[in-house]
Amino acid sequence: MPARSIGTATISFGLVSIPTKLYTTNETGNDIHFNMLHDADGSRLKQQYICTKCNEVVDREHTVKGFEHAKGQYVILSAEELKALDAVATQTIALEEFVPAAAVDPLWVEKSYYLGPDKGGERAYKLIHDAMIDTDLVGIASYSARGKSYIVCLRPFKEGLIMHQLRYAEEVKDWSEVPIPDLPDLKPAELGLAKQIIQQIAHETFAPDKYKDEVQARMRDLIQKKVEGQEITVIPEAPAGKVIDLMEALKASLGMAKAEGGIAAKAAEEPVKEEPKKKVATKKK
Repeated sequence: MPARSIGTATISFGLVSIPTKLYTTNETGNDIHFNMLHDADGSRLKQQYICTKCNEVVDREHTVKGFEHAKGQYVILSAEELKALDAVATQTIALEEFVPAAAVDPLWVEKSYYLGPDKGGERAYKLIHDAMIDTDLVGIASYSARGKSYIVCLRPFKEGLIMHQLRYAEEVKDWSEVPIPDLPDLKPAELGLAKQIIQQIAHETFAPDKYKDEVQARMRDLIQKKVEGQEITVIPEAPAGKVIDLMEALKASLGMAKAEGGIAAKAAEEPVKEEPKKKVATKKK
């Protein structure tokens, strides 16, 4: 079934305007959701709005939206005023610069959307796609929609385009805030074994189809058993083993690694040279 567009946007590339349609990249409806029920009779509960001042239950038709500009003080916006805020959205993806794809770390990506050509924009759509491939660059643009301004990254994807919604700098915690102690120096033998393990299970491409959500599958299986009247039993987790000797753990991991379908590498075949043991000087009697 063809994807259904969730909106439209126009790519602004110099004086060229490229009409596009937005499509979500994720599949919905696969997550398991639980409902809140009354434990006395198993009936579903509904959410209510309770006024913190008069303690009365308020129907949705009597609710308004407000912004807290000071502690406990709100400015109320009418439906017309909220529409005026949304009217700021231009629905234009204004390309401002082009950078190497490697310059946009995945850390900055918040969400992703497919962009397909809208009617009349097919030629310009293919032009920007091919131009970015030939230059090996991706576009950085500003984008206003749903009452908010976004920074996005536009890049070629297969025969079309994909748009990544990026985080702003103030939304990303700086790495310097992560407490990192002084790290020890590694032994060449340790690094050699680690590289062999990596090379044994390395592949040329990423195949997402081989990865399945085992937790979801197990949850669905347990829920089905409960529906059938069976009891759900909790399987205790096996205690995690403590790594006592790094070299021994690496050697054991190397034996466990499967090389089927992996990249054959010379380094994986070469024996790891252990550091020579230091001779202890003994005093002559």
